[in-house]
Amino acid sequence: MTTKAALTSQHIIEVSAPIFNKNGYAATSISDITKATGLTKGAIYGNFKNKEELAYASFKFMVKSLMKPLAEYLELSDSPIQKLFLIADFYRNYYPFSKPLGGCPVLNIGVDANNSNSELLKKVRDVVQRIQDQLCNIIEDGIEIGEISTEINAMQYAKRIDTMIQGAIFMTYTMDDELYMKDTMNQIDQLIHNELKI
Repeated sequence: MTTKAALTSQHIIEVSAPIFNKNGYAATSISDITKATGLTKGAIYGNFKNKEELAYASFKFMVKSLMKPLAEYLELSDSPIQKLFLIADFYRNYYPFSKPLGGCPVLNIGVDANNSNSELLKKVRDVVQRIQDQLCNIIEDGIEIGEISTEINAMQYAKRIDTMIQGAIFMTYTMDDELYMKDTMNQIDQLIHNELKI
């Protein structure tokens, strides 16, 4: 059974996560958190030793909120090459999906933490590395079963695809125009067809 303390911690994280995601670490105050949660500073610090710990937990929660639906979407196929197409397809609709959550946490917190918080930046880098490792594994699986050319450097393509996705997210949010996202996903589809698929 979930304890009252665990439920309170979860409530604080769920309410704080979009605030940190939209405003950034430095611009988010504990007062913002108390106002949004309806809890006292004492209640916040009773559950998290400091703002940094809450920011870590919030970032982790945001990433999970966005990555879990992607993982579920990838279960639509067992084929590695189809999984790559599914990733592009998922990100085609990423803008309306991520906007209510305050945008892409990897991009938002990555840029924000780069200037203000090296520990938080390390956590963002860990997530980016995990995403690229997963992409690399899918490509390697495709090579292993003969769907993807053996000439391919799996990690190089994983990084390239992830860079295209992150760049498209940045441009889509900056310009408030989904065309960047959709057009880049079409380019990824072409890359999969022309360079990876056997």
